[in-house]
Amino acid sequence: MNSVKDTIEGLKNLEAEKLRLIAEVEELKKIAEARSNVLVNEIADLREQANSLKTLTQPEKPGAPSKDFIKEKNLTAEKELAEKIIDASQNLGKQIFANSPFSKDFDNWLDNLRQIVSDFETNSPIFVDEQFIKDRSQILLDVEGALARQKVEESKVDAIALALADNNHLLAEADKEYAEKAKELSHKKASEFTQLSNRVHELERQVQKEEEENRKRRILKKKTMDEIPRKIQELKSARTELEDARRNFVAEEDKLREGYEKKKQEIREQVERLRKELATLETDTSIETRQAASKALANAVSAQVQRITSVP
Repeated sequence: MNSVKDTIEGLKNLEAEKLRLIAEVEELKKIAEARSNVLVNEIADLREQANSLKTLTQPEKPGAPSKDFIKEKNLTAEKELAEKIIDASQNLGKQIFANSPFSKDFDNWLDNLRQIVSDFETNSPIFVDEQFIKDRSQILLDVEGALARQKVEESKVDAIALALADNNHLLAEADKEYAEKAKELSHKKASEFTQLSNRVHELERQVQKEEEENRKRRILKKKTMDEIPRKIQELKSARTELEDARRNFVAEEDKLREGYEKKKQEIREQVERLRKELATLETDTSIETRQAASKALANAVSAQVQRITSVP
């Protein structure tokens, strides 16, 4: 039983640790988002300055490709790159983690997602805009936080498996305890019933004997014995005691069985709950989170290309 209490206490500690880690993740997200916004503004300013300097320092040369030609060429290259990035993002979202614990693959998956973002920003012939940087920063923050929370949940697998084993043991112990107590009660019942039944039979024999003796005395016109009323009262009391004992044993048996069934039902409900929790943790629930992040990144890339294309 101490093992179960320790396990429950361990689960409580894990839950408290989970809440603490989630709070830390949320705080880090806020700090990162604030820092990201600052960097976005700084990058946008630097790019604007770079574009201005490029325009000023590289005047068109006679016979050089026109600005429209260069722009069209860059747009075509941007669209081709975007298609590759979108395909890579979608393929990453479909990745399946085969074995538990699934959290062991989270860091590698996040690195791959960041690499896809880096490939797009590094190889883009046109500078990505401020909106894209905001979008991808939020996407990364969201998926990192979600996977961190799932990692905390998954860390409870061992504790839950131990609690499940302990509760299965408790089921076996409950069966054993009930069988022993039922056997003990049965022996006690048999012993008391034997004693009370023997007393009733003995009193019945005595009453019958004295009634027969009194019949003989009446025939011989002798004085009858006065013991019969007292013996009959003793017999009645003994029969009442036997019946009370029978009812008491029935009540004790019912109480024992009800207590056993209630205890076993509580343990079964606990076992079922733990099995469901374990089944959930042994299933890769992160795939929905990862697919959503990959889709969001693909949408952000598409939106970036759409904004560039719509600029005159």
